Amino acid sequence: MSTAALRLLTEAEYLARERRAAYRSEFYRGEMFAMAGASREHNLISSNCVRHLGNQLDSGPCEVYSADMRVRISDTGLYAYPDVVVACGEPMFADDEDDVLLNPTLLIEVLSPSTANFDRGDKAAHYRRLPSLRELLLVEQDYPLVDHYIRQPGDEWLLRQAEGLEAAVELSSIGCRLTLAEIYARIAFPLDAHRPLRPTAEG
Repeated sequence: MSTAALRLLTEAEYLARERRAAYRSEFYRGEMFAMAGASREHNLISSNCVRHLGNQLDSGPCEVYSADMRVRISDTGLYAYPDVVVACGEPMFADDEDDVLLNPTLLIEVLSPSTANFDRGDKAAHYRRLPSLRELLLVEQDYPLVDHYIRQPGDEWLLRQAEGLEAAVELSSIGCRLTLAEIYARIAFPLDAHRPLRPTAEG
């Protein structure tokens, strides 16, 4: 059995490979992590968010991107593909390819069963290191529940939760409002759907 150490990639090598690849991979500390295909529900929720945010931001200074926009967290070196990205003002990119965004204002992750713990934990912690980021939404896939993180003075983060299809999320950083009925349009929840165990909301 070979005991040769895995050769770690540089960021430049990752980007060169990724831009030629047929599938998406995230990158951290020299390693590429292939992303699994998303379910119908995951895709519907993401597209619902893109559509409703895009309609509200149509004539404003913000741009909405789908899951193909890479985001680089400069403080930690993570390259990730959030499900929905909003950038306001002049977008800043890592190079002339304009496919690695550095200054998102809002990020949305739709939680899949296989990645939910990572998305809620380490990945969300990486995102909150972005100086430009004002709000972060973590959207459950199998139950109408959204964790809404809002940056506060002093880089503290306030967590609010919206639950049930009658609830709504007010996104003050971009002047938008998303109802959970809009987010979960066309989603049929399982009959035994139950509220997942999550952190207690603050505020």
